[in-house]
Amino acid sequence: MTFTVENVAELDLLLLFDLSTSQAGIKVHKEAEPAVLAAAHSLFEKGLVTQADGGYLTTLGIAAAEHAQALFTILNAHSDK
Repeated sequence: MTFTVENVAELDLLLLFDLSTSQAGIKVHKEAEPAVLAAAHSLFEKGLVTQADGGYLTTLGIAAAEHAQALFTILNAHSDK
């Protein structure tokens, strides 16, 4: 099992959301890289965001973004060992 390139693009997009407020969404502009546009559309189709170009996180999207941000923190933690 591995993350696909598309999965990584979706995770990167989820990292952009500010989880400290539900009032902050994102807008993926039509000039964005094709992979970013595809990721936004995919997250919308999966019910994680409210718009095909970003928008706000849904309840499921909030959970996914929390997990993505936690995974990022874990994988990037510096070990003193």
